[in-house]
Amino acid sequence: MSTRNLLVELFVEELPPKVLRKLGESFSGVLAESLQASGLLAAGAVVTTFASPRRLAAHIENVSAKAADKQVAQKLMPATVGLDVNGQASPALLKKLQALGEDESAVARLRKEHDGKADILFLDVTQAGASLQEGLQKALDETLARLPIPKVMTYQINDGWQSVNFVRPAHGLVALHGAEVVAVTTLGLTAGNTTQGHRFEAKNPVVTLSSADSYAQQLADEGAVIASFDARRAEIVRQLQAAAAAQNLKPIEDDALLDEVTALVERPNVLLGQFEQEFLAVPQECLILTMKANQKYFPLLDASGKLTNKFLIVSNINPADASKVIGGNERVVRPRLADAKFFFDQDRKKSLESRLPGLAKVVYHNKLGSQGERNERVVAIASALAQHIGGDGFVAKVAQAARLSKVDLLTDMVGEFPELQGIMGRYYAQHEGLADDVAYAIEDHYRPRFAGDELPRSQVGVVVALADKLETLVGLFSIGEKPTGDKDPFALRRQALGILRMLMETDLPLAFDQLIAQTLSVFNANGNTEVAAAIQTFCFDRLAVNLRDQGASAQEVDAVLSLSPTQLSEVPRRLAAVQAFASLAEAPALAAANKRVSNILKKVEGEVKAEVKAELLQEAAEQALHQALAASKPKADQLFEAGDYAASLQTLAALKAPVDTFFDQVMVNADDPALKANRLGLLATLHQAMNRVADLSKLAS
Repeated sequence: MSTRNLLVELFVEELPPKVLRKLGESFSGVLAESLQASGLLAAGAVVTTFASPRRLAAHIENVSAKAADKQVAQKLMPATVGLDVNGQASPALLKKLQALGEDESAVARLRKEHDGKADILFLDVTQAGASLQEGLQKALDETLARLPIPKVMTYQINDGWQSVNFVRPAHGLVALHGAEVVAVTTLGLTAGNTTQGHRFEAKNPVVTLSSADSYAQQLADEGAVIASFDARRAEIVRQLQAAAAAQNLKPIEDDALLDEVTALVERPNVLLGQFEQEFLAVPQECLILTMKANQKYFPLLDASGKLTNKFLIVSNINPADASKVIGGNERVVRPRLADAKFFFDQDRKKSLESRLPGLAKVVYHNKLGSQGERNERVVAIASALAQHIGGDGFVAKVAQAARLSKVDLLTDMVGEFPELQGIMGRYYAQHEGLADDVAYAIEDHYRPRFAGDELPRSQVGVVVALADKLETLVGLFSIGEKPTGDKDPFALRRQALGILRMLMETDLPLAFDQLIAQTLSVFNANGNTEVAAAIQTFCFDRLAVNLRDQGASAQEVDAVLSLSPTQLSEVPRRLAAVQAFASLAEAPALAAANKRVSNILKKVEGEVKAEVKAELLQEAAEQALHQALAASKPKADQLFEAGDYAASLQTLAALKAPVDTFFDQVMVNADDPALKANRLGLLATLHQAMNRVADLSKLAS
């Protein structure tokens, strides 16, 4: 059956820019998926997505005008209901056949299939393939229903009576199969072959499309619109880089901003603007944020990454004289920058210390008190941690940074731009002459803020960040505020991963279980083993997921974490050692043997001590295993104590042969109690030797 390319466009009022890319991908993806389900589109057909501020469109290659007919097995009823004892059709069967458009002659074509309980009657019928009009109508309805619309609006369609719900009012629909219009409808619109170009730049306000394949080119030539989101984004990047290079500068990199600007313009035109040099006295983070968030500008940086007084504007029009456009944007940004300078100047008139009492007036959580009370807990936790790491000077710095870490929340700048919390605290601390490691700890205590984010830059910052995240995690767990399913309103999963990363990637001598216990004591919940166990389980579950995401197998991760290591800085080295051990030829047999040993020891009542009396070793195989352990275990233990976990495990590979022989030739559960106890002691010694780095039984398949 011949095929032609299909073009479907929905023309609407300006779409929400932050979700335009997703809307476009969903529109084309669901449309193609539904057409394929109807048999109108072959698997793997090329689908091109178009999304601009005022349109969602899809170009789909090789779409059939009609789906092929197909044979369908129509399930009817149990044979005992449809046929009498003589094999004649019952009235119920005849009625069913009539409903399917068949008569009594179809009885001869019936076949029986047993479904495990009874014989069922089936009739093979030819189902006519859907026409493109039918399939596309179904696909269009399904596509609009599944669009990831953040919020719908209700509006009246052109008849003035009916109302519809959609993300924005729709004003046009195009459906072209080759050059032929497909008569589908949606949102009160009937498909045609005309669309609209750019509001101001189009040569022809109404663009009449000659075919599905001419869509993008006609819109570009006649409508002054780059319909493809990706092509428009690439053009913006090209213009930004060219304009910046002309000034020997570089535009700030921000993919989210680039996507948003791409969703705001149909024909991008990058222009250069500038502001007064005096505003550069304000921290560049403030200026960059206000230009990006409020104006959608791209600030320009010099070669050292320092902000300049120039910025790039992505305009949606291309006038012969752009001076008025540039001047208008410069006038608009000036008050924004003036506000930032005013906030910065006013904030510096009060010291951070003088603002501390104000935290008592800010509610943190109705069960955990104010930000002031929270601040006191963070200081207590941080000071206790610092005492395990450094001397009095270090403890004093940590306490000072922790005490001032949240004060910038009360400043005008952070009140206007919450994204600057911590950053402004650092600037104000430096303005007051505080030590750099204290100032940077105030900024860094929010780190890591997301997966892959950098850790705090100093030990002072790490300790304060640990204290802040521990206070949040332990405090909320202690009042029952745990994440459930995909709901995590307090971002406790992120807090847990931050704690785990800092403990794993630094060499701080802090045991995880002691940290939890110490933090619980600050909440007067010391000894609450139930909460402590819940927190440890939660954190280790997060850690397991994170390690698997980095490429480790579930068995390798389980082997390491099942020992509940307290020094998390050892986890990466232990995991690497397990991975190296797992690659050895002896690993599968030793893992299986270890699992067998574990199972034997679990069944023994009471404690089995790892002690062996040489005089009770009767069998040659148990003597050989004892000798192999005597040779390998001291070396493995020495390497373990030195922190060379990989070499420690590899040393144990020599035990494979004697372990295999032992299980082949020795009966552990001997009739003689002394002999049995001695053999269990030998197995306990083996188990102890093999499971210091990780529980190797977890590697057994």
